[in-house]
Amino acid sequence: MAQQFLSIGECMVEMASTESSLFRQGFAGDTFNTAWYARRALGPDWHVDYYSAVGDDAVSTRMLAFMTAQGIGTRHVRRLAGRTAGLYLIELNNGERSFTYWRDTAAARNLADDEAALQAAIAQSAAIYFSGITLAILRPAARENLFAALARAKADGKLVAFDSNIRLRLWPDKAELRAAIRAAGRVATLALPTVPDEAEVFGETSAEAVAQRYLDDGVAEMVVKAGPDPALVIWPKGRQWIGPERPIIPVDTTGAGDSFNGAYIAARLGGATPDVAARTAHATAGRVVQSYGALV
Repeated sequence: MAQQFLSIGECMVEMASTESSLFRQGFAGDTFNTAWYARRALGPDWHVDYYSAVGDDAVSTRMLAFMTAQGIGTRHVRRLAGRTAGLYLIELNNGERSFTYWRDTAAARNLADDEAALQAAIAQSAAIYFSGITLAILRPAARENLFAALARAKADGKLVAFDSNIRLRLWPDKAELRAAIRAAGRVATLALPTVPDEAEVFGETSAEAVAQRYLDDGVAEMVVKAGPDPALVIWPKGRQWIGPERPIIPVDTTGAGDSFNGAYIAARLGGATPDVAARTAHATAGRVVQSYGALV
């Protein structure tokens, strides 16, 4: 019987710039991107499902159809009357991206309001993934619903993976952000943070310092990423610095971290050791940054 990998968060309408200065519409979002890459790396013994909320408009219908066509299950995506999906626009400058968002009234902000549905979906899953963006879009009470369900999953021995994916503009202040990231560390079994993100909020400038905080909060395994530089991989039986096999000149860094996460999680669920999984993840991210858009 197939097992379920559940990714929790927000999928948005993506408008991405191209070489011809036009914009291409797609659907993406950090946790959805990770699910997309995990689906491509996992075998048929795994279902990949998405947990979110969308509207009842035409663009939400197209988004759900896209998810289904990509092999991502939508049975845990609620449709909310009178609502729609969020939208973001990506602009590029020498391979680096900048974003403009329209998401304040997005249906996904209510994804964790139904506590019973959230608990049921997580209970059916062998592995769960969420991010700092997932936490940022939720009201405090809904955030606590999510933490409670994930704490039970961790207690049951399930893989609970977390990427802080910090976006300061989504938070009212750094104190609330720091508290949420620490709470996420306490319910996660696998952390996938990035040094620059963490430094901006916690002041840590080394992968070792970032790793120690997550270890202190109870995370057993982590990959502390540093873009194209080697990542610090820590697990109960080892600690290694693992980098890409070769230097990459990026065309578009959109989705780099998400693809790394999806490939890493899929490799671990498939039985790979953390060091092997990290090398696989670097290779996947290296391919992604040489193309335009989040899903390539």
